[in-house]
Amino acid sequence: MDDRIKHHTFVFERRCKAGIERVFAAFSDPVERARWSTPSETAAFLYDANDFREGGQDVFRCGSREAPQFKGVTTYISIMPSSRIVSSEVVESGGQILMANLITTLLSEEGSETRVRMTVQVTSFCGDEMLQGTEAGNNASLDNLVQHLAQ
Repeated sequence: MDDRIKHHTFVFERRCKAGIERVFAAFSDPVERARWSTPSETAAFLYDANDFREGGQDVFRCGSREAPQFKGVTTYISIMPSSRIVSSEVVESGGQILMANLITTLLSEEGSETRVRMTVQVTSFCGDEMLQGTEAGNNASLDNLVQHLAQ
């Protein structure tokens, strides 16, 4: 058995001080998404291609700002405007697959705010490091989303 293969399910929740249509727009617009999804000032998140529609794919690079060492492909499985986004994601480096994710993002109105609930089911092919990176990166990105929409 390969001890490097790890699985984990993360659930992230945030409340955004914006209407549901505005929050959905922040996810669907790749230019806007690139602004808030970079987890820190030392990191990079760059889209090489984007196609936000069911069956569409985004191709991105991420990692350190100086040399984004990871390449990813997101495939959109189900999109219901202002309600849900379900996608899969594969991340690799140097031609080696590091992890595969299934991501379900649900949006719900709560008064004048929107609740974002993101469930990320991760399979890491290289141990706990990718699990830790997934948790830290998604937490930071969603914190950035909340700040971005509060402006």
